[in-house]
Amino acid sequence: MQSLRIVVVNPVAIEGDDDPAFEAQAARGKALRIGLLEAGYNIVASLPADLYLPERIAQLQPDMVIIDAESDARDVLEHVVIATRDARRPIVLFTEDAKTSSMDAAMAAGVSAYIVAGLQTARIKPVLEVALARFRQEQKLLAELSDTKLKLAERKLLDRAKGLLMDHHKLTEQEAYQKLRRLAMDKNLKLSEVAQRIIDAADLLG
Repeated sequence: MQSLRIVVVNPVAIEGDDDPAFEAQAARGKALRIGLLEAGYNIVASLPADLYLPERIAQLQPDMVIIDAESDARDVLEHVVIATRDARRPIVLFTEDAKTSSMDAAMAAGVSAYIVAGLQTARIKPVLEVALARFRQEQKLLAELSDTKLKLAERKLLDRAKGLLMDHHKLTEQEAYQKLRRLAMDKNLKLSEVAQRIIDAADLLG
């Protein structure tokens, strides 16, 4: 767990003379870095949420992305979601924004953990462990759902191909299935691929 490679994303802040917002964000960023280092995590980069973020994350290939945004993290989150769209990673958002609408939008966008007023160094490790476990569970469920959908689609192909063989060659359902299996073995193809070819040929011939 402690070998996680982490990228921290912050809003693009502009330092000003005695700017309370900048000072608060700087203090939060310092607390986050301390908590991560004390927990033994590897901070590979601290990046601004700008147009170059997707490219930088693609280059760094972190295991997790942490967003540290005191308030209104929507723009930051949008950049991070785009950056992790092709290679999903757990996203943890530390914020002071307690609005339910903001939380719902963040979770719908793919955030694994939405932590409000929780940037205390002692809490960081358990928060990240829970976020990682939740992300892995979600990925497992998504993979199972994708596999179920694929099997259902393949079943529909097989049923349609069997129906075509039964109609054109006056076969029983079992005979049609055996014919599909023989064709698949002869051509070294999957059953679904043979079924698709039969369907395509039938559609072509009208």
